[in-house]
Amino acid sequence: MLKLAKIRRILNVMRDKSKVRNIGVLAHINHGKTTLTDLLLAEAGLIPYNLAGEIRVLDYLEEEQRRGITIKTANISLLHRIRGEEYVINLVDTPGHVDFTGRVMRALRVIDGAIILVDAVEGIMAQTEVVVRQALMERVKPILFINKVDRLISELKLSVEEIRDRISNIIRGFNNLIDAYSEQRFRDCWKVSFSGGDVVIGSALHKWGLTAKIAEEKGIKFSDIIRAYNSGDLGSIQGEIPLSRAILEVIVEKLPDPVRAQEYRIPKIWGGDLDSEVGRAMIKCDPSGPVAACITSVKIDPREGLVATGRIFSGEIRVGDELYLLNAGAACTVGGVSVYMGSFRENVPSLDSGNIVALSGLKPIKAGETIVDVRYKDVMVPFEKIAKISEPVIVVSVETKDPKDLPRLIKALNLLSIEDPSFTVSINEETGEYLLSGIGELHIDVALKTLREYEPDLEIIASKPMIAYRESANRIGAPVTAQSPNGLNQITVRVEPLKEPYSKSGDETLVYSEEDNVLLSLVNCMFSREDIDAIIEGFKWACKSGPLCGEPIRGIKVKIIGAQLSENPNERGYVQLMPAVKRAIHESFLSADPVLLEPVYGVQVTAPSEYMGIISNILVKRRGKITSIQPRGLIAIIDGLIPVAESMDLANDLRSASSGRAFWQCRFLGWEKVPIDIMPRIIAMVRARKGLLAELSN
Repeated sequence: MLKLAKIRRILNVMRDKSKVRNIGVLAHINHGKTTLTDLLLAEAGLIPYNLAGEIRVLDYLEEEQRRGITIKTANISLLHRIRGEEYVINLVDTPGHVDFTGRVMRALRVIDGAIILVDAVEGIMAQTEVVVRQALMERVKPILFINKVDRLISELKLSVEEIRDRISNIIRGFNNLIDAYSEQRFRDCWKVSFSGGDVVIGSALHKWGLTAKIAEEKGIKFSDIIRAYNSGDLGSIQGEIPLSRAILEVIVEKLPDPVRAQEYRIPKIWGGDLDSEVGRAMIKCDPSGPVAACITSVKIDPREGLVATGRIFSGEIRVGDELYLLNAGAACTVGGVSVYMGSFRENVPSLDSGNIVALSGLKPIKAGETIVDVRYKDVMVPFEKIAKISEPVIVVSVETKDPKDLPRLIKALNLLSIEDPSFTVSINEETGEYLLSGIGELHIDVALKTLREYEPDLEIIASKPMIAYRESANRIGAPVTAQSPNGLNQITVRVEPLKEPYSKSGDETLVYSEEDNVLLSLVNCMFSREDIDAIIEGFKWACKSGPLCGEPIRGIKVKIIGAQLSENPNERGYVQLMPAVKRAIHESFLSADPVLLEPVYGVQVTAPSEYMGIISNILVKRRGKITSIQPRGLIAIIDGLIPVAESMDLANDLRSASSGRAFWQCRFLGWEKVPIDIMPRIIAMVRARKGLLAELSN
């Protein structure tokens, strides 16, 4: 009964939009996100206060508990009384590991404000910059929590003045990120300062936190906190200035409610007519308007099937409502409405605009889906696509031990791609293997474990991780003419490197592909619509699998410079034009000084200063480049670049060299040319792996 009463109170508060905050916790790995969220849960009475930071409630997956990191995005609705008023904090705890950056980006779509955690010793790190940039791209307002200040006192033994300087430097660095990545209209008003009340300093581990307002109210100076550490009397400051109170007050006072936020966020994340009925309802966060919601994650529930999580931007969703899935083009009936309480969901009759909701019964649904009242399906447009920060560059082939189990594997792979769109699944047309591509080694490890959870008794065989490469051109290729199979059509093309960024010229742009390839027509031939479609498909076919080693082609411009087509439409078409276009492109490509591109990580390693030499040597031996070494007290931070191919088992080397005291992160930066001296060996290796002939062919 107590639980039911609390749910009712939460629902009542949720209807007052001014009392709702949708917020996320974002940080570099190991900076203390999950410890902070445990404290907020303890403050709401959901876990014992003395166990906060140890239970890791939102890390409810076994794999998360084992690794001590957050993998999946977890949600919870918290009811808090602050200064006599009740508020609902819809809290999203996000992964800090860079392999799960895609999940962070999707989580940002449903929140309006973010607590950015920064370690007081390590300061602004690589992933800190990534998550701040991601938040600003979605117009999510950030506030700053400088965590682990206890380390400045206990480990580094800094004075009050030195601690003040360290904190000022972190705030300055944070504001530099806002300068660099925010839009002009938010640049000044979203910068933070301790005196302005949007910076909290403290220790999640020791459960205390301080803002300028609390310091003034309590008459506490930082020297008092240092004195408490030196005397071993932490209990006094934990009771006097609890971190949960400081964080919650800043959330309520400095982060926007849904009504304020949607006014400026909807024009950014939705490209439809803002003056339409749906557009006006979303901007006003109108619970009486047409239902419009964005789904950001989908997971599998053993009892209810697919459960979709997202944000209701307008309207109210009730059990039994008929809604329309815009991307899937399907109408469906809502089977269940619920709110999250960590690893549990609580069923409710309905939920309205401005809140984060879990919905069951919507099939078929995938992350990124736009949901609308079925009556508005013809006038609604989808939400803007969520920007990709990383690319899947590590690949494993998966197969079943028993061939008759292949349908079960395909079903599991489909569920995996529904739950996490960061994975891509494809088929090697030469070998028939199913290829699973992910962002990093950990991403792939978690995927394989998830597949086995979907089908516990299914024996899956996975290859060792392989690297995805790309093929490109160094210079302008020769014009090449290719005939169609019936000999009645000719297409002449020339391949060139694509100079970034591509800008449309007077040439007719037929298509621009995902791999930054463009197809142009320079001929006056009157192509029919079917001819153009066939030529485009031939171009895509050629780019999907290049002639060097069957890897996708990237960064080329293909110009059609001549065409002679049969006057009889029956002698043209897809069967004739597609292979001609593909052959012409590949032959011109091979004359354009082709190169192989490899994915490159930016790597950042934090370790005690005495290990910097040996860590630098490890990176250099793996074809890495050191770009900077920054000493920060007892630790130093190395920034550099390393080919993804050389990052395999890097963790073991760094852990061994530093006696387990190094922390590191790799993030995808882009594609670079493979050194000419090792390119033939890699091409031969990839061709052999794919079962291609040793010699190059079209």
